[in-house]
Amino acid sequence: MPEAILDPTGGQRTASAGTAVLTRERARLDGATIGLLSNTKQNAALFLDELGRLLVSRHGVAAVKPVVKKSFALPVPDDQLAELKDSCDAVITGVGDCGSCSASAVADGVAFERNGVPAAVICSDAFVVTADAMAELRDAKGYHYAKTAHPVAVLNPDEVRKRAEDVLPEIVNILTKP
Repeated sequence: MPEAILDPTGGQRTASAGTAVLTRERARLDGATIGLLSNTKQNAALFLDELGRLLVSRHGVAAVKPVVKKSFALPVPDDQLAELKDSCDAVITGVGDCGSCSASAVADGVAFERNGVPAAVICSDAFVVTADAMAELRDAKGYHYAKTAHPVAVLNPDEVRKRAEDVLPEIVNILTKP
């Protein structure tokens, strides 16, 4: 008798076509508090801290709230999602620099958006297939996230700051534009 193979995704799902933004209301950066959800990967906190600094100095963000995710490969826990939802106007999460953390970062972005919080996700370009697959699995086919060149983990601090500078316009676009 053949062995049954279980589908870990829960079976066939219909993905929504081209969902780029899930939250209708986008963030206003001037005076905003932005959550910075680091996934514990090497250089993720530095990358997000630099983005936060740039948002404060160039876009009028009033405050940033750094939070460290409990595991890079698992979705954001409900308590951290609720904390950021209650205290932030928008969230930036990442850095997806491997397959599991890229998928997880996109899952987090979709979760924040579905809970009414504009979110910008950062993934390295080597893992767009994984990130896109997670978006489709979460019924958000076409979910837009920021991309940076791979790898991020091995960069020195100056290189990380340069990457943050380069991705800033895309982050601002994702958070503010419908």
